[in-house]
Amino acid sequence: MADLKSLRKRIGSVKNTQKITRAMKMVAGARLARAQARIVAMRPYAVSTSAMLSEVVASGAAIEGGGEETGGDADHPLLARRPEKSALFLVVTSDRGLCGSFNSSINKAAERAWHERDGKGQKLEIAVIGRKGTEYFKRRKAPVTHAFEHVWDNLGPEQARKIGRTILAPFRAGRVDAIYLVYNEFKSAMTQRVVFEPLLPLQKSVGVAKLDPDEQQRLATFSFEPNKGALLDRLVPMYIEISILRALYESTASELGARMTAMDSATKNASELIEKLTLKYNRARQAAITTEIMEIIGGAEALKG
Repeated sequence: MADLKSLRKRIGSVKNTQKITRAMKMVAGARLARAQARIVAMRPYAVSTSAMLSEVVASGAAIEGGGEETGGDADHPLLARRPEKSALFLVVTSDRGLCGSFNSSINKAAERAWHERDGKGQKLEIAVIGRKGTEYFKRRKAPVTHAFEHVWDNLGPEQARKIGRTILAPFRAGRVDAIYLVYNEFKSAMTQRVVFEPLLPLQKSVGVAKLDPDEQQRLATFSFEPNKGALLDRLVPMYIEISILRALYESTASELGARMTAMDSATKNASELIEKLTLKYNRARQAAITTEIMEIIGGAEALKG
């Protein structure tokens, strides 16, 4: 009977856990729909800002004669291109678990890149968003210079702006030569892809040398008010902030998709476990009933004798 009682308690415990995992799956699914809508809504803004910055940078190169490495790089400190002897990784993780391999995959990918650079003698700084990443890298004595807290509590442009200002400081000071975004890109609820995206130095998406003469002439006739430097002072940080915000939105959607998938698997596993435990319980109960019947029959036979 003691075994039957423990089986009943375990079946009840698994059923309660299943209710929790099913509820978490439904909540993650509802939030995922909103996260996807947020990514789609900001995409035109991000594309327009990128296109504008590309044209402004390309206009300087067109004026200089179409060189890939001349003109634009001197217009703004954030356009400077230096030999990459040191870098900064901005690693985006979550504050909570129960989302499958979402955090472990990105942490391990960043750790591998860190050891590869360390083996080559390159310096690396790591800035981490999310408690899971912070705990992971601090346990491994990684060169964590910034650990951003409470980002997910109030996600929005202001958070991206604060993060952008912090990670831009070492690049402006010349302490690092490149900055990379490391985050999970959302593909679907079941698929997330770890991305190493170069954030700085800015990539020239418009190759002026490949443009036709009419396009080069159009870029060369641009005029800027008050001047090109003032425009880049506003446009470049804006582009950085939008890139960070997009990575945060992508990571949010990826986390929710991973959690929904993980909770769906947990709910199915709980159903299978309940079936196995119920079968085991029924067999044990039948065995106990059979034993009791045999004891009763045995007692009756003893009284007859």
